[in-house]
Amino acid sequence: MSVHQDSRMYEAKYPEVDDVVMVQVKSIAEMGAYVSLLEYNGIEGMILLSELSRRRIRSITKLIKVGRQEPVMVLRVDKDKGYIDLSKRRVSPEDIQQCEDRFNKSKMVHSIMRHVAETTGENLEDLYKQIAWPLYKLYGHAFEAFKLMVADDGAALVKRLEEERGPLTVLTPEVHEALLKNIKRRMTPQPVKIRADVELTCFAYDGVERIRDAMRAAQACSSEECPVRMKLVAPPLYVLTTATLDKAKGVEVLNAACEACQKSIEGAKGKMAVKEAARAVSERDDRLLAEKMEALEAANREVDGDIDSDDEEEDTGMGDINVDAPLTMEV
Repeated sequence: MSVHQDSRMYEAKYPEVDDVVMVQVKSIAEMGAYVSLLEYNGIEGMILLSELSRRRIRSITKLIKVGRQEPVMVLRVDKDKGYIDLSKRRVSPEDIQQCEDRFNKSKMVHSIMRHVAETTGENLEDLYKQIAWPLYKLYGHAFEAFKLMVADDGAALVKRLEEERGPLTVLTPEVHEALLKNIKRRMTPQPVKIRADVELTCFAYDGVERIRDAMRAAQACSSEECPVRMKLVAPPLYVLTTATLDKAKGVEVLNAACEACQKSIEGAKGKMAVKEAARAVSERDDRLLAEKMEALEAANREVDGDIDSDDEEEDTGMGDINVDAPLTMEV
């Protein structure tokens, strides 16, 4: 059994300028943030202070936090000195999505390769050189190649690799078996999380109950494949979520839930506005939502007891529903 091994995920030792890569923030200094490039075996880079945000920076800790993973753009690479300058502010929403998708696939491939190396005693970099890195070139991403191995136990893929690279000395029967076992165990389809963000208000005398009714109407659109949940973030903001293997179906169900919720609340003289339409969300989106909810809870604790007037309580409290009630399942 070998000791813990690691390796960069791609054949290139360094990323190229303009690449968008995934990093983890290690520390924050006056000049910016020191990070490790997760896809390149943790080599160090820096996000300069001027490259953190397009807006004026009042507090660096509000823009970036130690331990958080961030997609960033590569500005400069000095391969001789090992300096890598990065930018957070130049990354577009499309770049973020593509980077996260690629990184999640690469992370899965890396986990499989490392586990195979550790259980068979093979050198991880040798496995990458003969198997994973060639698959990136042949299939665009090794993840796509691994999906094909499930169908025929990798016979066609191994044949193509040998045609391109010659005999695969590292692919012993033990390694082949371990590789297939890990691929089949880890690459089962994962549910996609769909989320919509809405603002919901009703200032009728029984407005809270009418909002409850609207939430029930949204959750009534659930199906076994797409269960709909609705949760309060902070009045008047709510989120509707579902998780499903069929992304298109999930979006369709959540859109129907939004329509049912709107019809119900408008029938009670209330209003609903869609702030973010139904879309697939990542772990990062969930993490940011959780951080937002924590910040709002902290702010509410700070002002708790400051409001005494009945009018002010009515204005700020309308829609503040007990989300732990059965009708509001956790996101």
